[in-house]
Amino acid sequence: MIETRAWRQRLRIWLIRRLRSSAVWPAGTADKRTDVDRLDQALRAKVMVFFATGRNTVYQLRGWLRALEDLDAAHGVVVVCRDSRAAAAIRAESTLDCLTLATPAQLDAILQLSSVKLALYVNHNPINFECLRFPSLVHVYLGHGDSDKGVSVSNQVKAYDFCFLAGQGALDRTAAGTMLYDAPGRSIVVGQPELDVAWPAPDPDPQRRTVLYAPTWEASQPSMCYSSLQTMGEQIMAAVRGRYRLIYRPHPSTGSLDPAYAALDTQLRGLADRVDTDVPLTRSFADADLLLADVSAVILSWLPSGRPVVLIEPAVPMLKSPLLEALPLLRPGADIASMIDAQLRDDPTAEARGELVEYYFGDTTPGAATARFLQACTDLIELRDTQWAAAQARGAVGP
Repeated sequence: MIETRAWRQRLRIWLIRRLRSSAVWPAGTADKRTDVDRLDQALRAKVMVFFATGRNTVYQLRGWLRALEDLDAAHGVVVVCRDSRAAAAIRAESTLDCLTLATPAQLDAILQLSSVKLALYVNHNPINFECLRFPSLVHVYLGHGDSDKGVSVSNQVKAYDFCFLAGQGALDRTAAGTMLYDAPGRSIVVGQPELDVAWPAPDPDPQRRTVLYAPTWEASQPSMCYSSLQTMGEQIMAAVRGRYRLIYRPHPSTGSLDPAYAALDTQLRGLADRVDTDVPLTRSFADADLLLADVSAVILSWLPSGRPVVLIEPAVPMLKSPLLEALPLLRPGADIASMIDAQLRDDPTAEARGELVEYYFGDTTPGAATARFLQACTDLIELRDTQWAAAQARGAVGP
């Protein structure tokens, strides 16, 4: 009986490993294929990015890669993943050291060998708590982009020692939306280093101007479904197609929860002049004369371009924000083509958008945000060392 159980257990483990390494393993589920050869090696870094989600969410980290490479040069950075495919994608897009660990025990063992002092997170995945439990680290939430979406304010920020925010807009949003939380005391405004990445040279169409339609996804919460795909997607494509060159850039998670969105996304791709899914956001931005988008981080990242933008009114209730008050809102039933024509011809919100850039990002001089990010990380590493030394002197922690 014991031998039978052992045989079944070995077979189960073998089958799971085979499945995890196969093409049928879902992209959204971490494959936990451990880098076994790294388990007994100390991490040569003071900073760890903990990235527990699958390869389908690498976009959440992508905007930070250049700034993290600069941080790597200063302090050393390692990206700890739960999915080997995500780690491979990050290696392909950056020079950062990446490894995959499957269990909390493996993370514990490797941290015991290492001198990691700062842990960074770009999402609120529940698995983050497996790393948040370590008191020897300063834990910082970075997030992925900044937006006025309701989901941008989460009670989960209380789990971290500090949050790095893009600007005054994010600080005001956090202070107003999070109860019993000292937002000014627990937040550090660093700007958005993603904006420091130079756009490529534009690829214009000499015959027509270009409209970029970038809807967001259906969201995991109905109250946060700001996507225009079902409410206005077909009307937008019909109004723009033929009149302007049309670039369609769907959110990477579109259709991941609702098959109806996946089907509509497939349909809309066939109506666009170009579909941007495998190119950087800066490529899409560089080639567009006007952005048409839902409430999302894409809208805010576009603002420093100085080019016109039309915001699609959310289908669900949303709190007032400077963004909604300043930008032209596209509502169901509107004359979409005439609205776009007017924005490209007169650009009536140019001055208001300039004020929004200051409010949401502060100084957008190239390199300014990255410099603030690097300094904030350095300051927290020094703070950690001071606090840890004091705790050791009290006998509260080990050597």
